[in-house]
Amino acid sequence: MKRIRILVLAAGLTALMGSGAALADVQGWLNWRGPAGTGISLEKNLPTTLTAPLWSVKLAGGGTPVIANGKVYALGYDGVGADLQEVLLCADAETGKKLWEKRFSDYLSDITYDRYAIGSPTVDPETGNVYMLTSAGIFACFTADGKPLFQHATMEELGRLTFTNGRTGAPTILDDLVIVRGITSNWGGDGAAMDRLYAFDKKSGQLVWSCSPGLAPKDNTFGRPIFAWRNGKQVFYSGAGDGSMIAVNARTGEPIWRYPISAGGMNATMVMYKNTKGEETAICIHADENIDASNAGRMTSVKVLSEPKPAEPLTPGAAPGPPVLDKSSEAWRNDDLSAVSSTPVLVGRNLYLTDKTGFLDCVDAETGKILWKQKLAPDQLHASPTYAEGKLYVPFQNGLFYILKPSAAGAQVLAKTQLAGRCIGAPSVYNGKVYVFSTERLYCYGKPGGKPMAVIASVGAPKKLAGPTVALQIVPSEVVLRPGEKVKLSIRGIDANGFVTETFDASKATFEQYVPPTAKVRALLDAKFENGEIIGGTKTSAGAYQATLNGFKGIMRGRVLTALPYTEDFESFSPAEPDTLDPTAKFAYPPLPWIGARFKFDVRELDGNKVFAKTLDNIAFQRATVFFGHPSEKNYTLETDIMVDGNRRTKSTVGVINQRYYIILNGNADELEVNSNQERIKATVPFKIQAKVWYRMKTRVDVNADGVSGVVRAKVWKKEETEPTAWTIEVPHKNVHKQGAPGLFGFAPQSLYKVYVDNISVKPN
Repeated sequence: MKRIRILVLAAGLTALMGSGAALADVQGWLNWRGPAGTGISLEKNLPTTLTAPLWSVKLAGGGTPVIANGKVYALGYDGVGADLQEVLLCADAETGKKLWEKRFSDYLSDITYDRYAIGSPTVDPETGNVYMLTSAGIFACFTADGKPLFQHATMEELGRLTFTNGRTGAPTILDDLVIVRGITSNWGGDGAAMDRLYAFDKKSGQLVWSCSPGLAPKDNTFGRPIFAWRNGKQVFYSGAGDGSMIAVNARTGEPIWRYPISAGGMNATMVMYKNTKGEETAICIHADENIDASNAGRMTSVKVLSEPKPAEPLTPGAAPGPPVLDKSSEAWRNDDLSAVSSTPVLVGRNLYLTDKTGFLDCVDAETGKILWKQKLAPDQLHASPTYAEGKLYVPFQNGLFYILKPSAAGAQVLAKTQLAGRCIGAPSVYNGKVYVFSTERLYCYGKPGGKPMAVIASVGAPKKLAGPTVALQIVPSEVVLRPGEKVKLSIRGIDANGFVTETFDASKATFEQYVPPTAKVRALLDAKFENGEIIGGTKTSAGAYQATLNGFKGIMRGRVLTALPYTEDFESFSPAEPDTLDPTAKFAYPPLPWIGARFKFDVRELDGNKVFAKTLDNIAFQRATVFFGHPSEKNYTLETDIMVDGNRRTKSTVGVINQRYYIILNGNADELEVNSNQERIKATVPFKIQAKVWYRMKTRVDVNADGVSGVVRAKVWKKEETEPTAWTIEVPHKNVHKQGAPGLFGFAPQSLYKVYVDNISVKPN
């Protein structure tokens, strides 16, 4: 590859695009680790002093600003208390002047303190479109001018879970795909909570594939996939929430192997290195306890072309997990290094990284030997170094920002400054300038003016020609339909490596209802197919269809969610499954179309009625959220019967979700509570709650005439009593949630006491 007008190193590059090297249509630092995903730039005339920024903007952020064609895009947050919102800012990269912004309220999350916007936007090098993922799971795409193109509420559509640390990472572009990840608890076979990756068509927003590459997660991983080639397949390598390194076919989502390393999730992005033996290796680092030793933290180099061994099924009759590599696949390991999620940068064979104790380390990528260490800060969390023009730009957790010149013996401090707030993201480079975020401001350092250098994106290897067709890939691979709603289908032939061989006329395919052989619930999707479209039926349902065309087959799945009104009394269910905790009891699986219900709730007999009950067999699921309606629902009244269990000291908690607000009976506190985030949007009133007593709850969310503010209202009374006239609680919200799927909430503390729900009714106001 020619070293002319490039912003990437000419060696050790990983693939970000799917064809041979080509001049990118959109110029800049388009993703959190730059043009080649390495954290390296070949720009010149970068700042060597930090006396004063060229400009700064008051916006808090925990990620990396990205730059495209003279515009800087930054995901931050603004406001306090209930009015805090995440902000996608577009500003002039030269002056910091705001061009446009998009604001997103948090909802139904566990995020504490100010752990928002720990992630970055990504710009598509072909179209210039901007992709982002909020802490609450809104995955959205905008044009460079801020026009919305598509949006997914991944919490309500895919069962994405939130956690106290709020980490989201960054979307990743590969050719026509945009990939995001998160721990999700979806429906059916995807009901178990798993660290999953989702690939969407970057233009239409339709889901192309989903992938569960590991085992039960221990952390919400936000490491970015790194692309490469393996035996004709375009693959990516990443850390996973179960503490494994993973390899996945990037075209299909098929897991290739996993290599267990850590007792916690692996969050740092991997670094690819080709050693002197010609072996392709992936180098990862983590800070949690190692699975094969009592110490914590390790850097490991794994030979990615190693052949895995077949995995054993986790339970009798279950499908085996991804194949597993053994220890012989390691090129080396170093147990004296640990980083929470700071990603190293590779220059030649030198790895530069900041560890969790605040040292800058230089490590030989060939052997894993530490060449030198230099103390620069008390500690480090997520922030990663960036390398350009022979210098390292290194932010730290305490807000210190360094420019360092590394050498064989250490690093010379060229400049140092104390930024306002903390630094959690990596710096970016564009047009002779360096951009860095803190939890108080977005900074730009460098000189005014200049001319951006053109970017040549590298792919590491040319794309192989597609082989013969072996299967069909249906897009979208999963749909959510209203009755009568039509979605146009695209059917592609793919070869054994996952590459598209041809595009078929979807109207020529035959579709048959399909029930996976391992399905716990043998349910059918109420839909039909006409003129290459899938059309939603009249019944709330979920299931899969198998398409056949020219002898090839492919699977898609979906849900039909009927319009309001909606009712469910569970009397149609037949509890017949044996209960492992109580041999005298039987249960039925929850309604298949419901998001997040599997393994957390079931249907049981209680006092002659069928009811929806919280499970107690897994303490990890003691707290559970379920969605049973469409994410676009709004202006509805949700009523249901609810009951807690417990004793004088400990009682469970139960409630509903109305338009992205929890409305719950908090048994231990004897309170009726409305919240959308415990730290920010929470109000309570005293309400004496008796265990084993049925209550009726009625809720609604009203948007005021200004279209911005609103009021959450709820009333609760004993079921056998008359409904009170007055609302038990009314909570105003300045930035009211204007839509959201109806749902349920249950908390069984320490999995000791169940919660119960019955007679659900959702009606339009």
